[in-house]
Amino acid sequence: MLHTKSRHENVVNDGLLRKSVEVYLPKITVPSKRRDRKKTIRVPLFPGYVFVKTDLHPNTHLEIVKVAGAVRFIGNKQGPLPIPEETVGSLKILVTSDRTVTTGNKLQKGDRVMVINGPLEGVIGTFVRSGGTGRIVVNVDALGQYAGVEISEEDIEIIPKMYHNYLTFYYVSG
Repeated sequence: MLHTKSRHENVVNDGLLRKSVEVYLPKITVPSKRRDRKKTIRVPLFPGYVFVKTDLHPNTHLEIVKVAGAVRFIGNKQGPLPIPEETVGSLKILVTSDRTVTTGNKLQKGDRVMVINGPLEGVIGTFVRSGGTGRIVVNVDALGQYAGVEISEEDIEIIPKMYHNYLTFYYVSG
C-alpha cells in the first residue's frame, strides 16, 4: 500500500499506470457534500492511499516513490507490509456492488488531525468532539494552552500515528 499526498490519489494512480506498474485505486460513489449541487461523485475508498503490486526490487521501488504525489510505502523497519491478494480481491467485489460502503476511519477523541481545505488549511490539532451534523471541534495546543475551533468534518484528515513524531515544531524569536 502506498501513501499519497492529500487528494493526490488519482495523480499517483495515473502516474503509476504510465510506468506500467500494477496499481489499484478503489473508489466509491457518494453524494456530493457541496450544498449547491445534488449529484454523486466517485471518491477514493481509502483517501490518501493506493494499492501497488510490485516485486520491491530497489529500482522498481525508487520508480514508484518518485511518482508525483507519492509519499511512501506503508510498512515498518523491515520494509513495506504486504496486503494479501484476497483482501484486494474482496475490495474489488465490494466497490463494484450496489451496496453502500462505509469505511472505519471514524474520529476518536485524541486523534491528531490536519485541516486540508478552507481558510484554516494546514492547521494541525487534536479532535475533541462532534459539534453537530458534519461538524467537529478541534483543539490547537500551544504552551499548555489550547484554542478550539469548530470545523466541517470533510475539511480534515486524520494524521496517521506513524507521523506524529514528525509534527514537532520549533519557534525561535529573533
